[in-house]
Amino acid sequence: MTLPDLANGVFELGMSYPLYKCVMKLRLDKEVKGFYWPTVAWTTAWGLWNLYYYPHLDQWLSFTGGLVVVAVNLIWLGHVWYYARNPK
Repeated sequence: MTLPDLANGVFELGMSYPLYKCVMKLRLDKEVKGFYWPTVAWTTAWGLWNLYYYPHLDQWLSFTGGLVVVAVNLIWLGHVWYYARNPK
């Protein structure tokens, strides 16, 4: 593990908690308001790219953090899709 991998991995893993809080807030509110979903869709696509890219750089902590971020983003997008179609 290199210092850049450690730093990037910490940022990736650190981002997963605020994203998780967004999912939980959406579950609590059960409605989508004031939110531009393409932003999360784009960052999820970027995260999927990173899952391909990080192993080529031999950055496994970044890969692990990226995996968690992509998983939470996909869960969030699923919730957005569900609550947008089934409002309170």
